[in-house]
Amino acid sequence: MIRIGVTGATGAMGSTVLDVAAERDDVGCVLASTRSGTLDRDVRTVRHADLEAALSEADVDVLVDFTVPEASVAAVEAAAAAGCAAAVGTTGFDDDQRSVIEDAAGTIPVLVAANFSRGIQALRAALEAALSRMPDADVEITETHHSRKRDAPSGTALTLVEDVEALRPDASRVHGRVGDTPRSPDDIGIHARRAGTVRGEHELLLAGDEETITLTHRSGSRRIFATGALDAAVWLAERSPGSYTFDGVVAHRA
Repeated sequence: MIRIGVTGATGAMGSTVLDVAAERDDVGCVLASTRSGTLDRDVRTVRHADLEAALSEADVDVLVDFTVPEASVAAVEAAAAAGCAAAVGTTGFDDDQRSVIEDAAGTIPVLVAANFSRGIQALRAALEAALSRMPDADVEITETHHSRKRDAPSGTALTLVEDVEALRPDASRVHGRVGDTPRSPDDIGIHARRAGTVRGEHELLLAGDEETITLTHRSGSRRIFATGALDAAVWLAERSPGSYTFDGVVAHRA
């Protein structure tokens, strides 16, 4: 059984990770951290500031983090100091924060994923196949999330953009449109919507001459992300120090 720690344990994703972990036989949550150090669950709970020492004391194998960039970077640093792996689902990192996480990967296994959904991995594969067959198609990406999401576009949308850019090195990102903005053939249109309690929707539109393809992924529950993160934790526990992606987890458990 893999011993996991969970940060942001009172948050929507943190609490879902705890729920899903309790249903599994291959992982066990031995530590949770919150801002206050209190949690109405049968698990040892500490304040975020005390995480480093607690990770060592609880002999945590993998830390699962869904928080905000500042807290996430501190959590990864604590994991590196304690010698445990880190599976991170936080998005919105700036370059300096990504650099800190990359440095930690020199000491521990680190997996950062904008999306822990297997469906998104399938969407990415479908996108690559579609673009290879429609190399001149216009590409537009629209994402919709709940009204409380802070970063825009979503980390998943940016991953999809990077997938397109890998096949089209001359592509240019266009974030929304207003006024007189004729489309260039090399544009990748990116549109972010925030409304209600939408878990997450990503739509890819590929439009060519007289034909279109629409690829859409909709998240029905946070459980799919928690399940993916725990799958990643189990996989990551057996890895050497370095930076990893969720692709490797999906390929391993296919």
